[in-house]
Amino acid sequence: MACSLEEWMDKALSHPEIQLIELTPKIAIESTKLPGNFHCDPADQIIVATSRIYSIPILTIDKPILDYQHVKTLA
Repeated sequence: MACSLEEWMDKALSHPEIQLIELTPKIAIESTKLPGNFHCDPADQIIVATSRIYSIPILTIDKPILDYQHVKTLA
């Protein structure tokens, strides 16, 4: 059954293993200074920077992120 984005977000964030991480100045700055060559998608840059700052792997099937050697991923 379809639900609104707000309802979906509330349900997702109520899961005990989901934690919302806010975009901080440190993450924003890191996203502009990623080492090596990474593509220019700002959303992916923020995701990668967040992963690097918090030392958490990214669960993804996104090829540019999977191919980026400066971040830990789970495929």
